[in-house]
Amino acid sequence: MLGPARSVEGGPDGVLEVVRRLGSIQFDPLSVAGRNHDLVLHARVAGYDPAWCDALYDRRELFEAYNKGLSLVPTSDFPWFRASLSVSLPRLLAEHADVGEHVLERIRAEGPLSALDFERRRGSLVDWFGAPTNVVRAVLEAYAATGVLGLARRDGNRRYYDLIERLLPPDIVARKVPLREQVRHRLLSRYRAHGLLGIGGADIFGGLGTAKPDPQRPEHPGRTALREELIEEGELVPVKVERLRGKRFVLREEVELLNAPPEPALSVAFLPPFDPLVWDRGLLGSLFGFDYVWELFIPPAKRRWGWYVLPILFRDRLVGRIEPRIDRDEGSVRVLDLWWEDSFDPRRVEGFVDAMQAALRAYLHFAGASRLEWAPHLGMERRLFLIRPSAAPGPDPGPAAGDAPGPAVAVQPQGRVRRVEG
Repeated sequence: MLGPARSVEGGPDGVLEVVRRLGSIQFDPLSVAGRNHDLVLHARVAGYDPAWCDALYDRRELFEAYNKGLSLVPTSDFPWFRASLSVSLPRLLAEHADVGEHVLERIRAEGPLSALDFERRRGSLVDWFGAPTNVVRAVLEAYAATGVLGLARRDGNRRYYDLIERLLPPDIVARKVPLREQVRHRLLSRYRAHGLLGIGGADIFGGLGTAKPDPQRPEHPGRTALREELIEEGELVPVKVERLRGKRFVLREEVELLNAPPEPALSVAFLPPFDPLVWDRGLLGSLFGFDYVWELFIPPAKRRWGWYVLPILFRDRLVGRIEPRIDRDEGSVRVLDLWWEDSFDPRRVEGFVDAMQAALRAYLHFAGASRLEWAPHLGMERRLFLIRPSAAPGPDPGPAAGDAPGPAVAVQPQGRVRRVEG
């Protein structure tokens, strides 16, 4: 859904189309350049307005569940995201059963509550995903991850929880899907969202249990068996990429893209750190020749780029990175830095300047900004991508003339992709 960028028709229906297609969109509250889920949608939906996603969330057409991190999922898919394969969550709830009972009792009686609505108990810190936290907050998160509670609303970064049966339609809450089918559904959603995953990769399949059968969970045969089942049924098709090691997999309905790949569109998209396209950092290096590290947790002195940098996708190449900051009080976007790949000169590539200008105009509209500011050392870029004040922050012009919306672009920078027979 990036070829061309911003080619999905705008509005809440366009947002739902993207979420259903990707299966889920990872949520992250950081908003220096836009929240992750908003940036994923902005890259694909014409004229994207974050209010569209917020309205769907308020109407319970989107819901928060765990799929490779806290994510937005279509509410209709909630039964397939209800189970948690974590072994630590049941242990935490058992160890703090008194706190859990108190939390549920108050929420039943009072309605949605946040962690700050409970007294912080002295010494009640537990390790929660590698960070110490208040035990009440940990219990609330554990109940949310196991489908007992859900997020009723957000007030900034403060989360309010309520009983799941008061948040979702009764038929959705009542539907019970076996654990095996839940994991299979989520596994297929990962392959659908990325487009060319293999069998492993750091955290790509997190939350889906072990690759091999786990004796403690006889109802879960393991990811490997579920993937082989999807291959046998033809849902996933193995492919081999020339000069790359290991098999990759595409969806059955996308095999035709390999047989007749469309011409890459003349469009630019800015991708956030949790966009499905950048999940597999190893593939970015081997297929695109693009080294991407999210440097948020790297000390500033050791960073090569910046702490919230967005890869730049042009046609079928990752050509650089941009570090934008949104200043909502000033109604401006400031570009702190730009880095181009060694093999890419933005001045000499046909169609890039116009595509980059269109992407910057769309980003200004997304940010609700009327002014684009450049860091002093980016004089060349400021002149090259000049945007007239009258052109911003109007609606996204969408893809260039002749670039009809279509399926994702097949990328072949190092060789052809062919189906593996047998």
